[in-house]
Order: sequence, then structure tokens, then C-alpha cells
Amino acid sequence: MAEQVLAAVRTGPGTTELREFAMPDIPADGALLKVEVAGICGTDVKMYGKPPFADPVIMGHENVGVIAKAGREFTERKGLREGDRIFVEHYVGCMRCDWCHAGEYRHCEATDWRTNPDARRYGYTSANNPYHLWGGFSQYLYLPWNSVTHRVPDGVSAELAGLVTPLSNGIEWALVTAGVGYANTVLIQGPGQQGLSQVVACKQAGASLIIMTGTTKDAARLAMAKELGADAVIDVREEDPLARVMELTGGRGVDVVLDCTAGAGTAPVLLGIDALKRREGTMVVQGEVAAFPDFPLKKLTEKSIAMKSARGHSFRACELALEQLASGRFPLEKLATHTFPLSETDRAIRTVGGESGEDAVHVSLLPWAEAA
Repeated sequence: MAEQVLAAVRTGPGTTELREFAMPDIPADGALLKVEVAGICGTDVKMYGKPPFADPVIMGHENVGVIAKAGREFTERKGLREGDRIFVEHYVGCMRCDWCHAGEYRHCEATDWRTNPDARRYGYTSANNPYHLWGGFSQYLYLPWNSVTHRVPDGVSAELAGLVTPLSNGIEWALVTAGVGYANTVLIQGPGQQGLSQVVACKQAGASLIIMTGTTKDAARLAMAKELGADAVIDVREEDPLARVMELTGGRGVDVVLDCTAGAGTAPVLLGIDALKRREGTMVVQGEVAAFPDFPLKKLTEKSIAMKSARGHSFRACELALEQLASGRFPLEKLATHTFPLSETDRAIRTVGGESGEDAVHVSLLPWAEAA
């Protein structure tokens, strides 16, 4: 009998089944990754609760593992070999368009599931598609020739490398999208894995003042923000956040606002617009709110605010994230708070969604771990 691969498959809203798939025969330009760590983020929670389509999906788009088997053309193209530990981006671009040539696979039509029903993207692609293993909540992951891979530096464990996605997002949004640099003042809203990663990115970039906001239930995370380099934290339920920002900046306001909140409505955007400096501030938003009634456009234009969208990461941001992890400069291992075996995929996703009552920052599945 052919070797079987065990995977956790989303079969409907909030429903996971463990299924076995035949180990695929890989082509000369393909490979198989033995998945060591598959991270879970807030997007997974949303996609789990409200799947965009009915097909079965192996979720998991933050994947680290060891190359178990590789075709000759794959190893020649990638400069990798069997046994190498790699981080795999979730984008599977066409490698022909201008975006792909620029290393911006996140914008390629071939990997955009929102507009292309035949798109390939790890954690989002139907398991009915050829090779089937298109997500990290599985013992093995299929790697085509156009997968985007990064070698994990020696000394960086698989679990630590599992933080590359949130850390690379933080680097991309703070340093590239917002342009945070030396002596900038920054307000980061929301102390989740993205917000905490942006504290690190801004500190590394030389920001002179980093302010983090959260709520009373985020006390432990706000303390972690201070440990990672935040200069001040604000509990928005205990004090007036705008007044505190102005006090900290001598009435000037901040240069940059990074909104990393989830489920907080329009309040963070409104606070950000008010907290930015008098002219030419920058705000990066994730677009959690579908519509924004009574948006203060006049105030936005009068202050010459540049509002930009946060969207994934670039190849360079992933490389910088791996370098940051390898440096050991920040205690980033503290972000990795929870791990679960494959059999507890449903519980793991719900833990990220806050249903368990546990304060989880970054949660990972370990596909080869035994259930407790």
C-alpha cells in the first residue's frame, strides 16, 4: 500500500476532519516538505469560521519544515537539497509577471484567491487540486517549482522560524509601507503577534519613541511589548489614549500610526488620525472594517495624512525576519506561546480566536507531535 499522509482538513464552517492522502509522486521540478511547524493567525480564524468556498482545504500558511524529497530540477533551481530546513511563503506566484520579478509575489494574480478561482496559495487552495497537499496542517507539504522558499539559518529552531510570517509582516508594514526610520515616533495599536512584531521592527529601525495601545485584558502582552522595546504602553480603557499620546510627544503627535487591532471597529482609525502630527503623518491599516460611515476625510486631507494598506510581506522582509531571529537581539521566543498536535487543530484555531480564554500570542501546530 502506498504511504499515506495525515492532514487536518477544513470541511465546512468551523469543522475539521483528519484525513489521509496518498503520498504524491513528485515531478523533477517539485519537492515534498516534512512540516515541522505550521503557525496560525487571525486570518485563519476568519477563514475557518466563514470559508470563502465549500471545497475541502488543508489550512496552514505559515510553514517551516525539512525537505524530505526533491527532484533534480527543483534542487538545481532553488539551490536547496534534501535535509535543508526552510520557511515557505504562502504565495505561489507565476514567476513571469512584473510583481513576481520584483519579489512581490503577494500581488501576483496567480496566487490571489480573491480574484482567481484557480489560484495557488498555501492554506487557501482546495485539496481537490493536483498533489492535494496545499496547506501546512499536514505531515507533508507539496512544493512546486514556483514555491517561494527561504533557507532557515543554522541555530534557528523550527519553532522559532515559525515566527517568520508575523515578523516579516511587521518589517514590511512598519519599515517599507510606513517608512519608519531613525528618530521617528510611532503609535502601534493592538498587542497581538503583528503589533508586537512591529515593536521589534521599529526598535531595530531606530525609532525614538514607540507607544503601544491595548486593553486591560492585554496586560501581559503590553508588558511583553515593553520587554521587546516599547517605550510606553497605554490601556485605552483606563486612560484617554489621545491625551496620553500628546503628553508623551509634547503635544506634537506621532509620525506614524500602525493599526494592528482586530474587532475594534472604527475607534483605532479615528484615534490614529487625531494622534498623528499636524502635517504629513502616515497611517497603515489592515482594513478590518468593511465600511466606515462618517469617515473624517476632511481632517485626513487637512493634515495631509498618507493612509496605506497593510498587505502581506515581500521576499526581502522574510529574509530580514530570519536574520532578526538568528541575531538573538530580542527575546522573540516569548511570542511563541502555544503549540498543538494535528489532532487538536480545531482547538488550536479556536485558541487563537480567544474561545479558550487563554492569552495566546502565537500558536503553532506541530504535525508530528503526539496528543497529550
